[in-house]
Amino acid sequence: MLLNAPQDYTMGDTSKHYCQYCTDKDGTLRPYGEVLNIMTTFLQKTQVLNIRAARQAARAVLAKNPAWKGRAKK
Repeated sequence: MLLNAPQDYTMGDTSKHYCQYCTDKDGTLRPYGEVLNIMTTFLQKTQVLNIRAARQAARAVLAKNPAWKGRAKK
């Protein structure tokens, strides 16, 4: 997710480096697999992709995030 407005950031805190979907309610980074599933479902619904295409796209998006860099391509 692009971090354009305070509500996009975890807990609305612009000093944080992650979006609200990559963290839990306390601002702790979620496990990679959980975020991958969230992103895959989001892409299936919003981009009308099948599961395989959505998963591949989700991995590509997460690979650009510092928290998942390197791991997301596996």
